[in-house]
Amino acid sequence: MIELKCEGHTAEYELTNVVNLFVPYINDSYKLEVCYRDETAQVRLCLNQSVVITNRQQVQESRNEVVQKKNLKETLKRMVYEVLSELTGRHMPWGILTGIRPTKIVHDFLRQGLKEEAIARLLKKDYKISDDKIRLMIEVAKRELDVLSQNKKDEMSIYIGIPFCPTRCVYCSFTAYSLEKKADRVDHYLEALCKEIDYVAEAKKGLPIRSLYIGGGTPTSLNEAQLLKLLSHIKVRFDLSAIEEYTVEAGRPDTITKEKLIIMKQMNVNRISINPQTMNQKTLDVIGRQHTAEDIRKIFSLAREAGHHNINMDMIVGLPNESVYDVENTLIELSKLNPENITVHTMAVKRASRLKEEQGEYQLTEAESIEQMLGLCQKHIGAMGLRPYYMYRQKNMLGNFENVGYARPGKECIYNIEIMEEKESIIALGAGAITKVVYQNGERIDRIANVKSLEDYISRIDEMIERKKQGFEKYQ
Repeated sequence: MIELKCEGHTAEYELTNVVNLFVPYINDSYKLEVCYRDETAQVRLCLNQSVVITNRQQVQESRNEVVQKKNLKETLKRMVYEVLSELTGRHMPWGILTGIRPTKIVHDFLRQGLKEEAIARLLKKDYKISDDKIRLMIEVAKRELDVLSQNKKDEMSIYIGIPFCPTRCVYCSFTAYSLEKKADRVDHYLEALCKEIDYVAEAKKGLPIRSLYIGGGTPTSLNEAQLLKLLSHIKVRFDLSAIEEYTVEAGRPDTITKEKLIIMKQMNVNRISINPQTMNQKTLDVIGRQHTAEDIRKIFSLAREAGHHNINMDMIVGLPNESVYDVENTLIELSKLNPENITVHTMAVKRASRLKEEQGEYQLTEAESIEQMLGLCQKHIGAMGLRPYYMYRQKNMLGNFENVGYARPGKECIYNIEIMEEKESIIALGAGAITKVVYQNGERIDRIANVKSLEDYISRIDEMIERKKQGFEKYQ
């Protein structure tokens, strides 16, 4: 346990995030004092009124108030990290970084004209990042830039949310409703969604669409007639003649049928996801999936037969009760299927998930095992010819690691890169969807949010449209 006391600065939130990285490795009760005065920062770690470790440094001054505040926060974070690292003997893979988009730092350095070697030195010195994560950051950033450099003026991407699933998985915190309870609301939801699609299609008429992503929830929770209605409406209302990528996150195999796969192909969907999360039956049962590992293989084969040649498969590292051996089994089984994309998620214990509420009932994976699992992912997926192309991090991730998307060259998911790097406007439709209007290549971002509640979205759809109308007019 660590009691944090701050004085002379406003970095308590950032320092708390750094402290939390080390809390699992600390048994005694310490007091950590972090003070700033007279251009000098001091960190003192005390146990029973005695100073155990101290760190004192001058803070680089700047006439720019924003730069000065940033310099101070980063200096204090490094100092706290160094003290707690000395106490525990631990070095965190991501050092002092706690944000969700670490590659943004590399993009900034590349824009400044720095070479890779110089960037690597700065990431290690200033942010305490490990060598393997630095290599990952640089490789991902370079592949992202290949995609982002092709963005066109006034181009946008579209996100459409379908907030329904057959059942709710134990780790899920997304806006998603069980079809067992909400099946009678699906048609009403689609009516409201199509109304929002109509408005956006008219308001943004003539602007090029680079990618369109239908996510959830599980979009293939819709039955064949409902899916055809939605995709047909999208085809009629949006000009998709020049679109590069059209994704439907089919997701759970127990919602996919041969007919739905054919419908998606006929509607020009050119990328789908079939997300097993694990290929181990015992784990599928634990997390609340109502399908088998064999179902995954069968659906994948049906997708290939229907002509789908850009398939993503998600897996999660750190699922309850899974061992390193279990993760390797999943990787071996996925390699037999040979998808074009694999996205590796590290388990995050999210506040709104059932896993968080019932955490005591599940055995979660230790950081050392997570590291081994991620190493196996890199090895096996790399052997398949897939390379990392985007990544992000989340709060409360096991072991403080990351999520990484791997793809064959030329099969990188454009939407994933755009949503992470925020260089292009993404117009989001549906319950819980948040539109991001991007200006000056990401220098300014304005958000327009829809309500999360399914019932509110249906009953207040005119208000959601008015929000977009005002937002689009305000930020023109």
